[in-house]
Amino acid sequence: MKEYKIAVIPGDGIGVDITREAIKVMTKVSEKYGTKLIFTELKAGGCAIDEFGEPLPKHTLDVCKDSDAVLLGAVGGPKWDNLEGQQRPEKALMGLRGGLGLYANLRPAKVYDVLKGASPLKNEIIDEGVDLLVVRELTGGIYFGDRGRCDDNGIEAAYDTEKYNVSEIKKIAHVAFKSAMKRRKKVTSVDKSNILESSRLWRSVVEEVSKEYPEVELNHLYVDNTAMQLVRKPSQFDVILTSNLFGDILSDEASMVTGSIGMLASSSLREDSFGMYEPIHGSAPDIAGKDLANPLAQILSSAMLFEYSLGMSEAARDIEEAVQNVLDKGYRTGDIFTEGTKKVGTAQMGKLVLDEL
Repeated sequence: MKEYKIAVIPGDGIGVDITREAIKVMTKVSEKYGTKLIFTELKAGGCAIDEFGEPLPKHTLDVCKDSDAVLLGAVGGPKWDNLEGQQRPEKALMGLRGGLGLYANLRPAKVYDVLKGASPLKNEIIDEGVDLLVVRELTGGIYFGDRGRCDDNGIEAAYDTEKYNVSEIKKIAHVAFKSAMKRRKKVTSVDKSNILESSRLWRSVVEEVSKEYPEVELNHLYVDNTAMQLVRKPSQFDVILTSNLFGDILSDEASMVTGSIGMLASSSLREDSFGMYEPIHGSAPDIAGKDLANPLAQILSSAMLFEYSLGMSEAARDIEEAVQNVLDKGYRTGDIFTEGTKKVGTAQMGKLVLDEL
């Protein structure tokens, strides 16, 4: 029996609730395919600050490095909002991404037919279909550039530097084009090359990489136009390739287009298939421990874990189909509940997925 080591970081708030259900699903699916998952629970984020005085203990990062994949719940909450920047729970995310070399963030945004009513967009827009993937560069750009405070002719000022090199752009571009080859073979590269020098380099490198993928259609959009097009006609997008800052913003916009943020998974990857998997929503501490959270985004994140890090595509499809079947039967947690559907809690939703499996 093949064994895989999975580092589990439930984190804060509802991260604990949703991760519990995802582990049950992962265990059942792994048994079906004759594999064994060895879970090691770790702390990062606010709970780690409370216990260890820092958001990302060295032990947590070391165990993650020695694992085959990481399943992350959510970090942060108002309890830690007044801490200094380097001590905030969110620094755990930056530390994990940088420490594990996770340079590619993949965020699918798909509108399920039975959840179309949740989208804030008009029916005629959603009816055209929304099934896109945002590929965001994760370890470069302004979030990791030089920053600081300075004196500007007697006035206090601050600066953050956006910088990319050719190697960083090539790596993330290859991820986008390879992803497109498995989808509808279209990449939209997003930049601000009419203003930014870093974007001009970005565009030229992406065009060079595209020559290695002649089957994939490449087009370019400025980031402001992309933001508009996402709400005007989201069906035009297949794979959106962009930088750390632009990807952070656009992926959140894409998630709201679907209207069901509690349904959306994400993965952060490196070259060797190692990845960290997490839902895109936050820790929602106001509903933590109350059996109200939607576990489906975390369960779908576990499907991505099977797909990308364990190479178990059939297991991933099983999980996705189980989620689809539960939705088709009308079961909903409170965040996606509408008149005429059946409201269930976190644990019941997890059990429904298990029953489908």
